[in-house]
Amino acid sequence: MAYNRFLLLLIGLISSYLHKAQGRPIDFWCNNQDRKSRTNRIEGLKKDMADCVGSETLPSPIQIPCVWVHPAEWANKTLQQRSVEVLGALQGFQDRVQEASKQQTTLQCQTSLLKKLESHIRNDVDIVQRLHIQNGTYHSVIQYCFNQTSLKEVLEQYRRLLSKKLERLATDLHDSMCKAEHRSTNTKGP
Repeated sequence: MAYNRFLLLLIGLISSYLHKAQGRPIDFWCNNQDRKSRTNRIEGLKKDMADCVGSETLPSPIQIPCVWVHPAEWANKTLQQRSVEVLGALQGFQDRVQEASKQQTTLQCQTSLLKKLESHIRNDVDIVQRLHIQNGTYHSVIQYCFNQTSLKEVLEQYRRLLSKKLERLATDLHDSMCKAEHRSTNTKGP
């Protein structure tokens, strides 16, 4: 009996530490607070950077994917094209940040910040990729807009990707995904 209570307590403790995005992907697309918390984590990394002397300048530039949205172009794209564009930008960030974090010339605290950013990006890529698993295959073309040697600016560009492009995709998906989810949860019995 005590063993069962211990296991139940352990399961509860472990599940409380799991990140929200590890649950159902629908929760990410339908919960504005979850997406806002992602942007806030980037602000937290910027604050952590202040404690890391010499972390502002990267030893070599990172190619930055295009993060802005041209409203007229966006409106002419299908939902699939929009999600592929967002996924491509996320994967572009992931690849370049991963390369930078493996460089021998980065400071230890700088490497730590890049690894944290890489982990955040990986979670975001997983969420957007789940859309494509549900909707079939995809082929993303990553468009890079400029190079950046400032870690603070890399973090800012990633925050812009989340708050602009990813948020716009979430807005586009909200009605179809969240209303369908709301209907399915209301039709389930006790």
